[in-house]
Amino acid sequence: MLDVATPLNSLLVAELEVGKHFYWEIGNFKVHGQVFLTSWFVIALLVIASLLATRNLQRVPSGMQNFMEYALEFVRDLAKNQIGEKEYRPWVPFVGTLFLFIFVSNWSGALLPWHLIQIPEGELAAPTNDINTTVALALLTSLAYFYAGLSKLGLGYFAKYAEPTPVLVPLKILEDFTKPLSLSFRLFGNILADELVVGVLVLLVPLFVPLPVMALGLFTSAIQALIFATLAAAYIGEAMEDEHHEE
Repeated sequence: MLDVATPLNSLLVAELEVGKHFYWEIGNFKVHGQVFLTSWFVIALLVIASLLATRNLQRVPSGMQNFMEYALEFVRDLAKNQIGEKEYRPWVPFVGTLFLFIFVSNWSGALLPWHLIQIPEGELAAPTNDINTTVALALLTSLAYFYAGLSKLGLGYFAKYAEPTPVLVPLKILEDFTKPLSLSFRLFGNILADELVVGVLVLLVPLFVPLPVMALGLFTSAIQALIFATLAAAYIGEAMEDEHHEE
């Protein structure tokens, strides 16, 4: 994973440390240990929820099965609207995984007091609070829409770069770089800003004021997960568009 520790290593705001990481050394590589710990926690929650929802399937769903079926239907509609009715089905697992992982990660940062768990250096926070996580998710999205375009259009996918005129080729290549950048920085910036605001308010007014801000944080966290998944599905749908065939 990338090391993006900044000169803000000494900054401490209401026990929220910025740019300081707990490293694991694996061979010649350094990885951010706290990101893996919180990511595994989120993955475990999703796996447990899936097992609970599918262990005793009923014709008339209730409880966890009902909740997970609602989540599946929501993701299915999202993918169908952005990718298209004919092409969306193979992409439901990918879009759904993105949405659920980001959603649960964001809410874990808003609801769980991660900083109370002591680690040798830095502190625990939501996985999406780290730029490495959001960049990795954005790069996966980039690979997904390139794969979608090439699998449907073949090498003809690259002809889209020269439409309507070859003059636009550099701009369209630049656009493919800015898509993952915009996805990753939007998600990272919003989650980090939310945790910093709550941290500052907890320091200044530790009892009542942070509560409505935390509620707003839950809402914005859900919106950020929805935006990321929607844009990812939209990019995949755009990559599979065959303008010549449609004409």
